[in-house]
Amino acid sequence: MVRLLLCLGLLVVAAARGRAADRLNVVFILADDLGWGELGCYGQRKIPTPHLDRLAAQGMRFTRHYSGAPVCAPSRCVLMTGRHLGRAEIRGNRQASVAFPEFREGQHPVSGAAVTMAQMFRKAGYTTAAIGKWGLGPVGSSGDPNRQGFDLFFGYNCQAAAHSYFPPHLWRNDRKVPLNAPAIPGHRPQPEGAVRADDWIGQAYAPSVMVAEAEAFIRAQGDRPFFLFLPFIEPHVALQPPKESVERFPADWDPQPYRGENGYLPHPRPRAAYAALIADLDAHVGRVLAALEAQRLADRTLVVFTSDNGPTHPGRPGSGFHVGGADPVFFESTAGLRGYKGSVYEGGLRVPMIARLPGRIPAGRVSNAPGYFADWWPTLAEAAGLEVPSGLDGESLWPALTGGGPSPRTRPMLWVFPEYGGQVAVRLGAFKLVRQRLATPDPGPWEVYDIESDPGETIDLAAKQAALIAEGEAVLRREVADNPVFPVPLSRVTAPAAGPLPGR
Repeated sequence: MVRLLLCLGLLVVAAARGRAADRLNVVFILADDLGWGELGCYGQRKIPTPHLDRLAAQGMRFTRHYSGAPVCAPSRCVLMTGRHLGRAEIRGNRQASVAFPEFREGQHPVSGAAVTMAQMFRKAGYTTAAIGKWGLGPVGSSGDPNRQGFDLFFGYNCQAAAHSYFPPHLWRNDRKVPLNAPAIPGHRPQPEGAVRADDWIGQAYAPSVMVAEAEAFIRAQGDRPFFLFLPFIEPHVALQPPKESVERFPADWDPQPYRGENGYLPHPRPRAAYAALIADLDAHVGRVLAALEAQRLADRTLVVFTSDNGPTHPGRPGSGFHVGGADPVFFESTAGLRGYKGSVYEGGLRVPMIARLPGRIPAGRVSNAPGYFADWWPTLAEAAGLEVPSGLDGESLWPALTGGGPSPRTRPMLWVFPEYGGQVAVRLGAFKLVRQRLATPDPGPWEVYDIESDPGETIDLAAKQAALIAEGEAVLRREVADNPVFPVPLSRVTAPAAGPLPGR
């Protein structure tokens, strides 16, 4: 009898392990300020990205994918909570200390009532980890990643701290992990004198430390299903890549140094340094892919790569550099799209997106299905066979990813952004509606663009699209909830003013 019970127990354990081994893992990689045209598979000609190009060749590349917002924190909020900017709790970049002076690090936190996709995965028995840059609430706040569904957090909790690639510490859950003593600041102009990159290099390069943590996490999982969120910090400025990465690129790219006049740190070879950040990002993705292959997990792991918003915007008038010394014009970072980070034009929102799952996502395909960050929660839930909660704003991209082709959207895509003057955008079919300067005394008029035929948003069709504008205003009235922390004066756009969504 004892032997029989032992055998039955072993069979139960083996069956449980078999079920776990059959479950889908998810690795979601998020770049920081990476433009739509900054990868080789999206037309980049100066910066080699072989690992991401290989990922695209092995999976599917989307050409009409959009971030959740044109800046960091709200884009992450849309991604994690599945709610577009009309209903997201976080709609702008705001330090937690503005409302919560007890916190010296971190951004305004999502509330304890917020529900994230990580909580869905953990409830389903997944091990969950976030390794990289968080930005949705300080350690100890309601937005602490450990309180938002992640078993492990390792990296920068605070976006402002992530301006330096050689910070004093990273966080492992609620514990500071010392990294550099002394630390290197992320901001310091140098109007005169010789600019030397070595002056801004510390002991421990945070991206290398974080990707090593990701490799260790993958190795430790065995047959347990996992959800791994990797919000890497490249190529967000400051320009602080390792010297050997910079030296890969031509010296004649940089006729003049960047002196920090547009913020962040100076660099003697700013274009080469920016290219090095993207090349290093690509190498880190390659290490993650190699770790999956080494553990024989590649065939049952959905890998998604995208960016939180477009490339860095211009600096002060007359400067040849964008913020932090970046030069998106030189690299054609938006591939002809209008606008940059901070803008709801295409260049601020349209981002690269690649997904791979051998045997399920056809290899080498390109999809023009429109989608955005609010779609990822329902997409990942369907891919993993998990229940999709009610109240999400997105639509599953899984049919398009698995080769079914784009389906007509039943819900519009929209952005309600209080910063950079106050902006809204609504995408309806082939058209996109934009209004600027809503938080100023002189709000701009509606603009309408046919994105399919005019992706550069060069021809404003508003004068001939009164009915479409009325439809866009109706969408905003229906979809946008009040948010006193991040207000947008929609009463100046629509009548009546938008209010909370009843029953949702």
